[in-house]
Amino acid sequence: MSAESLLAWYDAHGRDLPWRVKGALADPYRVWLSEVMLQQTTVAAVKAYFARFTTLWPTVQALAGAEDGDVMREWAGLGYYARARNLLACARAVVARGGFPSDLEGLRSLPGIGPYTAAAVASIAFGRPEVVVDGNVERVMARVFAIETPLPQAKPELVAAAARLTPPERPGDYAQAVMDLGATVCTPRSPACTICPWVQGCQGREIAATLPRKLAKPPKPTREGVVWVLWNGDAVLLERRPDKGLLGGTLGFPGAGWDGSDPGPPAEADWQEAGTVTHTFTHFHLNLRVLVARDAAPTRGEFHGSNAFSPQDLPTLMRKAHALALRQSGA
Repeated sequence: MSAESLLAWYDAHGRDLPWRVKGALADPYRVWLSEVMLQQTTVAAVKAYFARFTTLWPTVQALAGAEDGDVMREWAGLGYYARARNLLACARAVVARGGFPSDLEGLRSLPGIGPYTAAAVASIAFGRPEVVVDGNVERVMARVFAIETPLPQAKPELVAAAARLTPPERPGDYAQAVMDLGATVCTPRSPACTICPWVQGCQGREIAATLPRKLAKPPKPTREGVVWVLWNGDAVLLERRPDKGLLGGTLGFPGAGWDGSDPGPPAEADWQEAGTVTHTFTHFHLNLRVLVARDAAPTRGEFHGSNAFSPQDLPTLMRKAHALALRQSGA
């Protein structure tokens, strides 16, 4: 089992991705942007967002100069909106300091960049032999070294195992090779061991499908909440949420309860029950009542007409509420 054998496999079978450059250092802006987008999101989902972002803002300088609302709108649907806020803050910090730092310490000092992203950028964009460990790498290491300690307790063991294999040459390609191995061959449920370049040295081959072990997660609680959808002709009332907290910085319908707030309805109106939508966040499930009314004077928010508003600009939760309200009201 060697880095060389994995790199040979990667050169022949590694995925072609829009932010990837095999055999050379990649643009740190594109590496960083892709890594932020890929947090808690699949490669398939990210490709279209990455293409739009790099068309609209092809450099970190362009992104740093973008309007916050424009970036939040383009981010809609990717979820975990704190990432979008940190994306802007980080881009502006990078421009202020004259470019991306190449070392872990410098990268970690930037807004929103944690240990994994810092290691990935340092390795892939700057050729530093840093240890890059995501979920795919954890799975590969757990199987290759037959580490049966359950996650999350196993993380230090898995990082140490990954460090033993990280080479000084082509560290960025190697990091991406291990991630590709986990994504395409050493998959969670049905690992394709017979075509794995590391099969001969894999200590956990006979129990691969059971690794990594994981402690049972406690069940998610369920919260209840409400949103008010107020129409004025074809215009709908929206307000921008606070920068911090759930769906921070995004446009949405006035609401209460589900996020810990209780401001009351945005207007005195004949509110009609449209139904309930369900949604799951990282830490809880949500049952969200949708109430609909027409032609009332709001105390907060602004009306957005159809010429200046698209449901696709909203987070997924708010798009669900909009679709339900639209059916109920006939707007």
